[in-house]
Amino acid sequence: MFTSVLMIEKALTSADVEFVTTLHGDEAVSFHVLLQPRGDQADRLLRAIDDVALGELDEAARENETPEGEAAAGQGQKALEISLIALRAAGSAAEGRLIEEHPLDALKALVGEIDADEVIVLTDPHYVEEFFHRDWASRARHKVGVPVLKLFSHSKA
Repeated sequence: MFTSVLMIEKALTSADVEFVTTLHGDEAVSFHVLLQPRGDQADRLLRAIDDVALGELDEAARENETPEGEAAAGQGQKALEISLIALRAAGSAAEGRLIEEHPLDALKALVGEIDADEVIVLTDPHYVEEFFHRDWASRARHKVGVPVLKLFSHSKA
């Protein structure tokens, strides 16, 4: 069985689930999902700049409404549960946990713990962080010792 660590920031959409579960053809895949809610990541300014770059001015104006702290954890737990159910319904083994701090440290530890074959980072675009190679995928490539695939979420959850 192929073992993938899947890093996400929101609930997987049906298109996302289909995308990641078909990457390896007919080979069985076990997913270990790490979710860090968007509100617990970069600061509001970076998120607003990303929204503007995507042409989503309404989203940029509402960045101050993005839950943070305990509120983000509650929404994150729901998003994680939805994602795990969807992966299992698609025929994959799946387990997961929330990340509250230091996502790359948690990623590196999990990759070693489960002897992962790859890491898949599936997020919305984060142009500022990507430009400076400070996004999860760019930083993980130097840290985890397995291939890191960067994918963009297919739609808003």
